[in-house]
Amino acid sequence: MTGKLAAGLAIAVPIVLFGLIGPFLVQDPLRVDDIGLTPPSADHLLGTTQTGQDVLAQLAYSTRGSLIVGAVVGVLTLILSGFFGIVGAYAGGWLDEAFSLFTNVMLVIPGLPVVIVISAYMPDKSLLLVSIVLAITSWAGSARVLRGSTLSLRSRDYVLASRVAGEKRWRILLVEILPNLVPLLASQVVFAVIFAILGEAGLSYLGLGASGTFTWGTMLYYAQNGLALRLGAWWWFVPPGLLLALFGAALALINFSIDEVINPRLRSQTRAARRGWNMSREQLRKAKEATL
Repeated sequence: MTGKLAAGLAIAVPIVLFGLIGPFLVQDPLRVDDIGLTPPSADHLLGTTQTGQDVLAQLAYSTRGSLIVGAVVGVLTLILSGFFGIVGAYAGGWLDEAFSLFTNVMLVIPGLPVVIVISAYMPDKSLLLVSIVLAITSWAGSARVLRGSTLSLRSRDYVLASRVAGEKRWRILLVEILPNLVPLLASQVVFAVIFAILGEAGLSYLGLGASGTFTWGTMLYYAQNGLALRLGAWWWFVPPGLLLALFGAALALINFSIDEVINPRLRSQTRAARRGWNMSREQLRKAKEATL
């Protein structure tokens, strides 16, 4: 296990556990008390909002909501990019051309205007609907990457040998090609989860996210509308922003470690850079000793 992967998991796993278990251990996030905006205390560990709602309860439900968005978008991106990228490239011919054309069309469709249009016609948007829209507008890039890798694998000697041996096409795809794409698929899924969580947070912060639910973005949106920054209520907007930044950084570290597995050159370059840092530090130590 590389250092980046260990650091990423050390940050991501507690956040995921908090999102899964936290909602069962806190009070109703919509419960309104007459205490108003109060700082953290023994009764409310992360304080309350202007209407007396517990921030820790909202943070637990928001973490679960953001994780749901990331998971749904990750699964849908995996299915769509795998189908249009891997299956199309392996089949070849007119099917590959049609899938490639459709992928290029979806690649240029911007996600934000689509969500704005949907928001205009559907004021009550569910978390699932927002996730589907984000997935539909984000799978094309992964499909292009998978298509290129599949075209390279399709011409390998062991794949050609399987064809000559009379293996069925679906078995060659599942046994010979797909296992070699697992690291790349994992990297694309992690990237899709990062995009989904950050994208949903941005949309919710602009008031275009899901309605009637809690995510990190909606917490920041409500904190902005409640003038939390102007009132100095840091306990209202810092926790969701901090979890959003930490989880995004953790997934980025995990994605970097997966990239090193996919591309050994990155691993060797990283080791060479570390050796260079060590030499520089050693030279700096000798220079300091020489000046004393």
